[in-house]
Amino acid sequence: MRKYFVLIALIFGFFGNAQILNPVQWKTKVVQKSATEFELVMDATIENEWHMYSQFTPENGPLPTVFDYKNAKGNFDLVGKTKESPYKKVYNDIFEVDEYYFAKTAQFKQIIKVTNPKVKEVKVYVEYQVCKEQCIQQDATFTFKLPEIKVEDVASTNVITTDTTTVNSDTTAVATSVTEKPTKEVAATTTPKTEEKGLWSIFFLAFFGGFAALLTPCVFPMIPMTVSFFTKQSKTKAEGKKNAILYGVSIILIYVILGSLVTGIFGADSLNALSTNVWFNLIFFGLLVFFAASFLGAFEIVLPNSWANKVDQQADRGGFVGILFMALALAIVSFSCTGPIVGTLLVEAASKGGLAPIIGMLGFSSALALPFMLFAMFPGWMNSLPKSGGWLNTVKVSLGFLELALAFKFLSNADLVVQAHLLEREVFIGIWIAIFGTWAAYLFGKLTLPHDSPITHLSVGRLFMAIFVTIFTIYLIPGLWGAPLKIISGFPPPMTYSESPNGIGTSGGNSTASIALPENAHLGPHGIIAFHDYEDGLAYAKKVGKPILLDFTGHACVNCRKMEDFVWSKPEILSILKDQVVLVSLYVDDKRELPKEEQYVSKETGEEIVTIGNKWSDYQITRYKNNAQPYYIILDSDGNDITQQIGYTPNAEEYKKWLEEGISKFKK
Repeated sequence: MRKYFVLIALIFGFFGNAQILNPVQWKTKVVQKSATEFELVMDATIENEWHMYSQFTPENGPLPTVFDYKNAKGNFDLVGKTKESPYKKVYNDIFEVDEYYFAKTAQFKQIIKVTNPKVKEVKVYVEYQVCKEQCIQQDATFTFKLPEIKVEDVASTNVITTDTTTVNSDTTAVATSVTEKPTKEVAATTTPKTEEKGLWSIFFLAFFGGFAALLTPCVFPMIPMTVSFFTKQSKTKAEGKKNAILYGVSIILIYVILGSLVTGIFGADSLNALSTNVWFNLIFFGLLVFFAASFLGAFEIVLPNSWANKVDQQADRGGFVGILFMALALAIVSFSCTGPIVGTLLVEAASKGGLAPIIGMLGFSSALALPFMLFAMFPGWMNSLPKSGGWLNTVKVSLGFLELALAFKFLSNADLVVQAHLLEREVFIGIWIAIFGTWAAYLFGKLTLPHDSPITHLSVGRLFMAIFVTIFTIYLIPGLWGAPLKIISGFPPPMTYSESPNGIGTSGGNSTASIALPENAHLGPHGIIAFHDYEDGLAYAKKVGKPILLDFTGHACVNCRKMEDFVWSKPEILSILKDQVVLVSLYVDDKRELPKEEQYVSKETGEEIVTIGNKWSDYQITRYKNNAQPYYIILDSDGNDITQQIGYTPNAEEYKKWLEEGISKFKK
């Protein structure tokens, strides 16, 4: 009886992992525009929390949607490019690119002009990637029926529905995986939750920016002055508290209006679209260098005095209007310190598009306004404030170093877009080492700048900050030799954009110089010997008498990269992967064509298998009834499964236990 229970459990376990996912359903129709022009409309309905990617998704990220109009030659011409409904954009910090995606629905339209009146139908083949916690590369073929075409036909806009029922996409599925961050959309990562996370990160980044602005010489001394004004001018404590709150709300209102103006003038996504524009990045590189020079003491950025005088006159009017103008006066007078921070935040937020500039200014102004409100409401707290002094300029100079470091991110973006290879990863990291090293020397008092007070001793706070910056500088140094530097992921160029993509020497584990590779093997992540062909890996496993770790993966698979970066890199797991198993990584999105004699039609899906990726995807679907990556199985050296299949497993301890169980079974 126990054996039956075990058998049933295995069956349920198998089918629990064996599932062909198909999260997109299609409907198509034809709209006749004239006697010979037709609009082909393709509507995709996407299951909740899944995403589909735009035709214009940047390279090195998720795979874009691609349309192929099969029978166009000699029958019809394409009028313009295939248009698509608006997409969302989120930064993916794993691939270090932006992702353009659709959620819930997507629509694609293509106008064609018929040149052959005998043509009766149009065939459209579409390849697309759809993602949730995993991504699947799918394809579908649509057949659009055309009416009889006569020259004397009058232009009509009648809608002719060729297929209003659901069109299931073919299940020749190449599955990859996507991060849940934006992004970034992730994407990393790439769900609506990712977008919310992106806005929250902008809010908190801006909040800390506002707090930093508060600790500058232009703002901090104004706290006691402003609080004193409210306490003396208000007839009662209650009135003083009310005015203080109105003052704080006015500060927030002014900066939120500024963020709204940026969004309104440029549009929710226009600067977003410019984020990969060369000139955009070069201009803001120059702008941030200008801001940095101001903070470092080269000059001060000030608004015309006439503005401040006119605003001061209005502040005497009293009531809410007078308080509003007092807040505006603060913004103008403190501009030399707040302007560079606000400008940097607006550039960063506006490049995200949508509500990001408004959210950014809300965070910045909240941090700026909060102390003014609290100290005006509780004047006794003023005694706990540190006195103004040279430390305020130290904060300002420190912000200048940060502005300078951030500037090179924009210069790097421009270099990446044109692929000039002038600011490769090693050069970028070297520049950052120089900037942060100089900052550390400044904090230790080894150099002074124009507005610094004489230093007789280091405060404890300054000493701790100097030590922290020094530690960070030392942390950057191994990056020159290929260290991943995960803490600053997304700032330097990717590892592949460097003079030594695999690292220098053997310390990074990626040098091919000191590793003798078996025939047909490749060097995988962290220096693991890997095979990209199943038969080659199987032959080698028999030769060395080790089990196989079969790894269904993808070049555009975010969770595959996350497993490699954060799980496989653990010493206790890396030693297993290097010494105790033979890694066979099959890339299901490999677009290289198979030799003609190796191409075939899948018995499982009926699809043509023409690429290497098609082959491994079909193998996974046929053998395991699954089309998602990452997907792992341990096999014996004869190719028999000896473990349950598992997918994305971010818990390193759990993954290690699974590996050890498989190896233990192999040894029995």
